[in-house]
Amino acid sequence: MTNDAADQDLTPGVDPQSLDALLAKQACHDLVMRFVACNDRHDAQGLAALFAETGVLVRPNGDTLIGPVAIAAAYAQRPVDRLTRHLVGNVLIDVTSPTRAIGSSTVLLWSGSAHDVPGPFGRPAQGRQVMGEFEDTFARTAQGWRIARREARFTFVREA
Repeated sequence: MTNDAADQDLTPGVDPQSLDALLAKQACHDLVMRFVACNDRHDAQGLAALFAETGVLVRPNGDTLIGPVAIAAAYAQRPVDRLTRHLVGNVLIDVTSPTRAIGSSTVLLWSGSAHDVPGPFGRPAQGRQVMGEFEDTFARTAQGWRIARREARFTFVREA
């Protein structure tokens, strides 16, 4: 008997493939959540880094951005005073192979202006409020899991 950990089954009853799939699902779920966190913080570089080198982002208006450089440039143009909060739910991730996964999620987007003075309940929400969806394809890269393709679309709108 050896004491080498490589020779020991440290997780009896756990299928390594199942564990890999769970880790992949968690990594992809983190990408979904980090995307909106970076977006709400005006972190265009951080948001773009979530995409694969040939990653594609199709925006709700149909604009298609290809690659992290184009994605970062587009998000860097966002007005500095625009405040957003994306609430994401119903995140479903399916691992389709050791290097690919697909996912969908629902997003509720509220926005406001940094120029508005916050009151006891925060700043007033502005303009239209929308509910939408993200349809994602994820790829395992040398840097870890990344978004290979994201299609964003709106499903409902409430005008101000």
